[in-house]
Amino acid sequence: MLAYGLPADATDEYIKIGESTTIESLKRFCRVVVEVFAERYLRSPNANEVARLLHIGEQRGFPGMLGSLDCMHWKWKNCPTAWVGQYAGHSGSQTIILEAVTDYDLWIWHAFFGLPGSNNDINVLELHQLILCVS
Repeated sequence: MLAYGLPADATDEYIKIGESTTIESLKRFCRVVVEVFAERYLRSPNANEVARLLHIGEQRGFPGMLGSLDCMHWKWKNCPTAWVGQYAGHSGSQTIILEAVTDYDLWIWHAFFGLPGSNNDINVLELHQLILCVS
């Protein structure tokens, strides 16, 4: 379900387990990921980390900058045939867009995957401006 974005009932034909078992397995997997990684990795930066990042940004001539925002096309070699048109990137091959915000130590504070065309630079910047205005 996570790898291909399939609904739970579609996994029956592919991996031979029923819908309810698939949903329960996915829930357990997600719970374990949160339990194992939440404290260290699945969190917002704390006050000390924000202060450190702002200081580094200011020293480098970018006051107020916490990190770097970037978008890239990630080639999807095994894209299902039925989805080829939806995931056709600018290069003509199937891609998924990865949007990431990282700090100077390459700590990933935000990551999002989307369809080609959904995360161009203008859309990403407008979304982040909207989020800043709302919060």
